[in-house]
Order: sequence, then structure tokens, then C-alpha cells
Amino acid sequence: MRKTGFSAHACWLAVAMMLASCSGDTPEAQLRQQFDAMQAAVEAGKPGDFIEGVSADFTGEEGIDRAALHNMVRAQTLMNARIGATTGPLDVKVDGENAEVAFNILLTSSSGRFLPSQAGTYRVTTAWRREDGDWRVYHARWEPGQ
Repeated sequence: MRKTGFSAHACWLAVAMMLASCSGDTPEAQLRQQFDAMQAAVEAGKPGDFIEGVSADFTGEEGIDRAALHNMVRAQTLMNARIGATTGPLDVKVDGENAEVAFNILLTSSSGRFLPSQAGTYRVTTAWRREDGDWRVYHARWEPGQ
């Protein structure tokens, strides 16, 4: 797949990252719970809940920041009655107060169409850190999957 523009990539990133509040015993369990909660927030059409798991200084592909990410998630929520995200197994690496979560993702809309029109499987790698006791994503990059 070829890169097609800021908004398409931002949409992928927004839905790809889907993660929300921390609890659990180990840092890895907390991070996985955060991921699950953010994914559930996007699928439930709650972009405000999703963005709580994103750091204030977030950066992503093509210079996307937290505000742009939030706007993209909101736009996709308004345009689609339901957004589905199918992720493969999470590859979680925790190193103290920092972590990396990598995964493959496929996104669909309520109509069963792919989101956006050039959708497919993407490999997403996210960087996390603890902020005030909660895991938040502060960087993400993605590329078309195999």
C-alpha cells in the first residue's frame, strides 16, 4: 500500500492505538488493560474516553499531534455508526516506566467497509510511559502489513 495523506494515516493511528485506564497487578497487565479500554472506547464511539490514554505531548506519523488525533477519532465516530478494530496479538515490552506495544490491526466501519478506503492490515508500534501512575501512549508509527 502506498501512503495517501495525513487524514487517512491519522484515522488508522487513532483507531490502532485504542487503549484507556490502568489497573491490574503487573505493569504489563496494566498496559494491556489500558490498550483494551482505549480500543473499547473507539468501538463504543467515545473519543473523549480514548484520548485520555494519550499523552499531552503525543507525536505520530507525519507530525500528527494529540489534538489532530482527537479530531480524527471524533470525525470517524461521526461518520460511522460503529467502528470495528481487529488486532492481532500484542507484543508488549516493559522497561521500568516505559514500554513498547506492537500489533497488527484491521479496521472496519458499521457497513463492513474498510476504514479508510485504502484500509488493510497495518503494523503499529506504540511507545508508552507512566504519567501520574497511568500508562499513556506518547508516540506511534505504522506501516502497511504483510
